[in-house]
Amino acid sequence: MEVNIHEAKTHFSKLLRRVAAGDEVIIARAGRPIAKIVGIANDQPRRFGVDSGVFEVPEDFDAPLPADVVDDFES
Repeated sequence: MEVNIHEAKTHFSKLLRRVAAGDEVIIARAGRPIAKIVGIANDQPRRFGVDSGVFEVPEDFDAPLPADVVDDFES
């Protein structure tokens, strides 16, 4: 896929999603390619459960926040 600089700036997040899905994106200026965005190869497969037991969800996880904390978010 080839895009111009303005389009790349406007839709950068969208382009990165395409790169993450395996596409390559060429960025052009006045129709001349100047850069290429490619994904980074991940040679190591993900290992699930590697952090098992490191964090435990507290019983009050979904309890309402204290009023002062809510105020910080709303101000």
